[in-house]
Amino acid sequence: MSTATSLISVDEAQRIVLERAKRLDAERVPIERAAGRVLAEPAAALVDLPPFPSSAMDGYAVRAADTETPPVRLPVVAHIAAGSPAERSLGAGEAMAISTGGSVPDGADAVVPLEQVDEGDEEIEVSATVALAANVRPRAGDVSTGDVFLEPGARLGPAQVAALAAAGISEVQCTKRPRVGILVTGSELRQPGEALGPGQIYESNGLLLATALQLAGAVPAQLGVVADDADEHERAMERALLGFDMLVTSGGASVGPHDLVRSTQSKLRVEELFWGVTVKPGKPVAFGVRRDHLVFNLPGNPVSVLVTYELFVRPAVNALLGVHDPLPELRNGILGSAIRRNPHRDEYVRARMRRDGDEVLLEPLPGRESHMIASAARADALVRVQAGSDELSVGDEIRYIALA
Repeated sequence: MSTATSLISVDEAQRIVLERAKRLDAERVPIERAAGRVLAEPAAALVDLPPFPSSAMDGYAVRAADTETPPVRLPVVAHIAAGSPAERSLGAGEAMAISTGGSVPDGADAVVPLEQVDEGDEEIEVSATVALAANVRPRAGDVSTGDVFLEPGARLGPAQVAALAAAGISEVQCTKRPRVGILVTGSELRQPGEALGPGQIYESNGLLLATALQLAGAVPAQLGVVADDADEHERAMERALLGFDMLVTSGGASVGPHDLVRSTQSKLRVEELFWGVTVKPGKPVAFGVRRDHLVFNLPGNPVSVLVTYELFVRPAVNALLGVHDPLPELRNGILGSAIRRNPHRDEYVRARMRRDGDEVLLEPLPGRESHMIASAARADALVRVQAGSDELSVGDEIRYIALA
């Protein structure tokens, strides 16, 4: 166990985490179960998209040259629906009715929309010249066979899964989802629904972490609450370190007589890489490794858990998944009310976002104490307030992390 007690910066802590968080192996996943997964290999189209020239709207397939001297009358010689191509080519001086998505027949090089023709019983009148290739989606206009359209590290949302399906791909290689054990410490903790005794509180950090990890693409497992007992700590942590890619603990990581996490992990040969970061809330956050297993020790206050999860744990999950840029995205916004800086630590303040024209206005919420999780429930952003001795004013430009 490291004996150093000096705090390190958020940037340095994130660098240390990402040095040790290596992408997991891949597995084949059917695309119908790929939502939220992260691609582990390039995705290349198996067919041209579109696979044939198709009509962009309901109308009539024609030869553009036949409309050069309008008005012209053209006989309608066939009707084309999506999935039912014409049985012959389009001849000179002819037209074929065509539905949106229908295959433009050989010989045709344009589609004139319904709104631009006068329809008769068996013919149409075109009153304006039709441009070459008008309203025709060319073959491979989206992507050609063999072209890569998604790179490794892409997270698969609705558009990505639809693109895979349209390109003829039924299975993809995705990074395995990290398995994360969650261990909450504290003899005072009880489960919601139980009666509280003197000095007891309801446990919420386990569910906070499980929810956040699942949304990030991990497979969380809540391992229960461990009482403030050294032997129980050791047994619970040993089991967790054997069964998961990552262990996240909550509570017991400070310097009090009942904070047993650090000493227990030292017995279990967890290499401590940092303990203490210049951040508020969340200063006593720690990170270590045992072989390939990542170990995070988060504070016990729930808002500290929220902040340190976003700054350190989520980036580790992203790195294990192979996401391109695993660090939190810091966006630009405008401060809606004044905030006094902390002289020693960067602070992440809960806030509400709202649009003000083209800008995002961030309104800090009242109550900055790290135990106030009910107040934090209204937040959809964390405003980064860098350390300093002055005050940020209304209208100042700031950086923030959007909360999912």
